Amino acid sequence: MGLKLYSNAQSRGLVIEWLLIELGAEFEKIELAYHTEMKSESYLKINPFGKVPTLVDGDVVIYEMPAICAYLADKFFDQGLAPALDDPKRGLYFRWLFFAAGPWDAATTDRALKVEITNEQKMHIGYGNFQDTYTALIQGLEQAQPYLCGEQFTVADVFVGSMLFWQLKMAEIESHPAIEKYLNSIKSRKNLRNNQALFSD
Repeated sequence: MGLKLYSNAQSRGLVIEWLLIELGAEFEKIELAYHTEMKSESYLKINPFGKVPTLVDGDVVIYEMPAICAYLADKFFDQGLAPALDDPKRGLYFRWLFFAAGPWDAATTDRALKVEITNEQKMHIGYGNFQDTYTALIQGLEQAQPYLCGEQFTVADVFVGSMLFWQLKMAEIESHPAIEKYLNSIKSRKNLRNNQALFSD
């Protein structure tokens, strides 16, 4: 059985499509409509959240973005989109995947919802507050050479880069020279240029 990607043209499923193209992987895309097909009884058995993307690979079902990214990078390891198990940058690679999925996603979501974290509450929040998380992001991007794991483009770049493209487009975050420099490197990817619908301004 081949890969199946449950997605929607207006969803973050586009990120996984970009990744699958980068990997040269064949897949079947199943387009689901919001509010109806995504909430159907049959689809909720696959993804109880009723959201996309969801990747199905035989009996394996994955519906968390960084999990899909990491799974595909390992499944198609010969494509070089993840550091080797004995590569010192493997830890950095995972750090970025989990930073984007955890602190960064939580901090930017709270900010969009106008949830303010007081100084007294910071110790109880994994990411502290938005400014702490933004500072960590910039500090990390300033060390990109040109990608998050040095000269090797990885699925961490697909995940983090796509989030930043979208958040800048939606004016959810302020730009910064480190962000612009990093995203300029991402824009040079041939597969991204050939799929301008993914993250065009």
